[in-house]
Amino acid sequence: MVVLLAVSSVCALSLGTPYVPPHRLVAAMLEGDTLAGIVVTELRLPRLVLALVAGACLGAAGLVLQEALRNPLAVPEMLGVSSGAALGVAAPLVLSLSLPAAVQPMAAIGGAALGGGLTLLAAGLGRGPSAVLLTGAAVAAALQAALLVLMAMADQLDLQLIYRYLLGSLSGRTWDDVAGLWPWLLVAAPALVLCAPVLSVMRLGDEDAEALGVRAQRARLAALAIAVVLIAPVTAVCGPVAWVGFLAPHLARWFNPAVGAVRWLVWSALWGAVAVAVADLPARLALAPVETPAGAWTALLGVPAGIALMRSGGRGRAARRRPTASAAVREPLPGPGEAASGVAAEVPGARASGDVSADASDVPGDGCPPPSGATRTEDVR
Repeated sequence: MVVLLAVSSVCALSLGTPYVPPHRLVAAMLEGDTLAGIVVTELRLPRLVLALVAGACLGAAGLVLQEALRNPLAVPEMLGVSSGAALGVAAPLVLSLSLPAAVQPMAAIGGAALGGGLTLLAAGLGRGPSAVLLTGAAVAAALQAALLVLMAMADQLDLQLIYRYLLGSLSGRTWDDVAGLWPWLLVAAPALVLCAPVLSVMRLGDEDAEALGVRAQRARLAALAIAVVLIAPVTAVCGPVAWVGFLAPHLARWFNPAVGAVRWLVWSALWGAVAVAVADLPARLALAPVETPAGAWTALLGVPAGIALMRSGGRGRAARRRPTASAAVREPLPGPGEAASGVAAEVPGARASGDVSADASDVPGDGCPPPSGATRTEDVR
């Protein structure tokens, strides 16, 4: 992860037009008044910072949803949160409602809360994890249908903007966009700290969580609220960068399988930041000078990688359990002497197999003494 983060950060600041050699990056940022300095400090650096912050928020939100619902497929795209946030941003644009830049995150949060609230309400306020997940997929489909209706109403220019936004793009982002995320992060960070221990309890199931004093329905509602606070501001700025919340938690579990939900939360945020930073490189450079949306690359690479991690994780757990079950099968059968000594040990008053003497207690039940030359071990056999 450290290598990927370092390489992607250097490439994001160096590659492009104009090209800035890696050893000149610090000097270019300090100069500031040259072309290279302006491009690095005002265009590439805020884009990199936004990619890292957005990926961390999406990765943490994905883990919160997966742990609260106990399902590895519980991602923002399947719970109506991302679709609701996108609808909240696209609706004012199509309906020609002028909103200040500071209010746009509120519109995204309202749409995300609408999608998540509809999901919980239709699922019976969190009656069960599977019900929430299936209902969320239906709510997401309904919100996407409403979004398609808005796109049909939009003119050509608005349609291009909405289309590019829905795929998730970091193009043209500045320090103002980055600054708009910090107030929401200050709210979400303490909530994540308080939520992390509860996630470990929620993994045990609703009944066990209730026995330990955690109200499962309220905890699930709180987890969805935290996910909304994490996802909505990012969606307002970058659009729904797809499937980062699916890939990052699986990377965290695959590289750290036994650390628990608290540490998985940190690692999931870090892997989400790396995923978005890496995906933004081909988005900016693959078809240069034309930029492609970063969300297209995260979906293209994240879904097969996440499925592969799920399969390898399941096989690894099965392989770890298999030796304990088959150890008794592979254990060699005892030999004649071992069997005799084992039986003799279970017989009350029995002597060791090496004792060849016989007394009155060694006489069989029919009163006949053992044959001459026969030992007690042979009699036991």
